[in-house]
Amino acid sequence: MFDALGASTSWLAIAPEIVLLLAAVVVLAYDIVAKPDNHDVHAAVAIVGIGGAAAFTWAQWRSDLVGQEFFLNMARLDGLSIVVRFLLVAVLGLATVAAWPLLRELGRRGAEMLALMFIATIGFSFLASSGNLVMMFIGLEIGSISLYVLAGITRERRLADEAAMKYFLLGSFASAIFLYGVALFFAGTGSLFLVALPSALASVVFTKPGVILVALGLMAAGLLFKVTAAPFHAWAPDVYQGAPAGVVGFMAAAAKIGGFAALARIVWEAYGPFLDDWQAPLAGIAAISIVVGTLLAIAQSDIRRMLAYSGIAHAGFILIGIATGPASRYAVSFYLAVYTIQLVAAFTVAATVSGPGSSGSAREEYVGLARRAPLLAATLGLMMLAMSGMPVTAGFVAKFGVFREGWIGGLEWLVILALVASVAAFFFYLRVIVDMYFREPVETPGTPKAAPQAPPSVRWMLAIISVATIVLGIYARPLLDFLEASL
Repeated sequence: MFDALGASTSWLAIAPEIVLLLAAVVVLAYDIVAKPDNHDVHAAVAIVGIGGAAAFTWAQWRSDLVGQEFFLNMARLDGLSIVVRFLLVAVLGLATVAAWPLLRELGRRGAEMLALMFIATIGFSFLASSGNLVMMFIGLEIGSISLYVLAGITRERRLADEAAMKYFLLGSFASAIFLYGVALFFAGTGSLFLVALPSALASVVFTKPGVILVALGLMAAGLLFKVTAAPFHAWAPDVYQGAPAGVVGFMAAAAKIGGFAALARIVWEAYGPFLDDWQAPLAGIAAISIVVGTLLAIAQSDIRRMLAYSGIAHAGFILIGIATGPASRYAVSFYLAVYTIQLVAAFTVAATVSGPGSSGSAREEYVGLARRAPLLAATLGLMMLAMSGMPVTAGFVAKFGVFREGWIGGLEWLVILALVASVAAFFFYLRVIVDMYFREPVETPGTPKAAPQAPPSVRWMLAIISVATIVLGIYARPLLDFLEASL
């Protein structure tokens, strides 16, 4: 066993996770020992940790280890795992900048928040980069438990406590469903590796493959909860509204990246021979998500609840690509890349307007925002246009990609439904822009609304995301070429 372990060991395969873990340990240890009054050392550790993880991920992409498995095949280094690591590290970097005002507000507990963000990234990275179902479950739990704690880290607000409790209870139930699916997969194949299913199909005649399909259904249900697809979505609006505004963007983006990557790995790699059995149910879930997310988003008076229901609809759009099959891997990866950074930017604006530790972001707070904070209004307006799929934004390219793959893959009815829903979604996205630019705030005489103040680092981060959204909407070829070279 030890010989086999040594033969399959490559520390480069898990170097990004090791760097992030060391960064989390240093942040916590320094906070315990030094009890600092400021967060300068925390910022330095975050820069080194995130930069080191990005550098090692780049080294993985350039190495000759791609396509191999290590540590008794528990860690896989392939194109999907590398792309997911790049996305997670990018989201972590942007979200850390966005969450810095909250970190300062939390004081000593800010170090805990930063460490939990690092650990959540590690968990979702392992979830997406392993072909072993037990390792995937461990990664799922590492990432999920970190997010449960982040949802209630302020501890002073009732809505935050409620969000954390709902997320924990429902998330634990979803994890149990996923684990039951893993048990049934083992019962049907005698192995916990995804590659075992195609091998078993080639060597054994399955007269009753029902247990294998039930296993897929249960594992998919557990992951669909994490990505807020309907009908597993009920927790998302309350959690996104109640959790601290400064960290919600990271919570939403990281869970979607890890969950969708794991779902794609399971259905594409292991259950490819059963395409006719799982395509229709997955397309049905996509349709339900699109309809439910779009219709309920229209009725929301809170920006963060609106973004939550919008996220349910976007989960449905991404599921169009996953239901199509492996041919849509470029379109799905591109959609995840642009949508997750848009989520981070939108929630960062919400955190700046409502306060980094706030629960809830009423629409009335955004009335006349363009006159009080032009940069914030322009950024949020651009993110609304991108999420709606407006041309000349990265959101249009992303939607066009998954719709095209769905149409080619025989899901014409689903693409038509998604197009109709996208048109309807313009209503609630444009409503936010109208509030910011064309409505006058009702102000108490003598006490005008104060202009939200974003730190320079946050302003730079929002500017970078805005420029990337426009550039990728006009010329997306560099990112598409990278995804094609990786996947």
